[in-house]
Amino acid sequence: MSRIGRMPIAIPAGVTVEVAENNKVTVKGPKGTLERVLPAEMEIKVEGAEVLVSRPNDLKKMKSLHGLTRTLIHNMVVGVTDGFEKKLEVNGVGYRASKSGKVLTLNLGYSHPVEMTDPEGIETVMEGQNVIIVKGIDKEKVGQFAAEIRDKRRPEPYKGKGIKYADETIRRKVGKTGKK
Repeated sequence: MSRIGRMPIAIPAGVTVEVAENNKVTVKGPKGTLERVLPAEMEIKVEGAEVLVSRPNDLKKMKSLHGLTRTLIHNMVVGVTDGFEKKLEVNGVGYRASKSGKVLTLNLGYSHPVEMTDPEGIETVMEGQNVIIVKGIDKEKVGQFAAEIRDKRRPEPYKGKGIKYADETIRRKVGKTGKK
């Protein structure tokens, strides 16, 4: 039995969870509203102040969908109450990031500055000149936009220059050594 799928999801005060036909789950909370259509085979019930997810049978596909469905609903509940955030660090001489309005401008050693506009529901905040915080209520969108920012200049293994996640460790390599 799926340990994660079995756990009930507690609904905090001020949050409403509605399940429509075709398992369309709508979660409303203080930070906003999230909607998602979940696998139709799963049975999602709202009982009192918790959500329960159950599966029809023990086929491998159902087992894998069970934990996934529960986690997706849980992430929606956490998103509308606390929100999600990812921290990115810009490392390197002359590498900078700045924010004006909804446009994030990155100077990453290219001949031109890279400009990125915040997608809907996502906000980027600068902390100093080299820390970018991506915030939002949808975990998937926050992670996706953070990955797109990181892709503009991935960290390289020799000097560690580039954009990395705050909790990421870069595998360092030793440079070449001169002839004797």
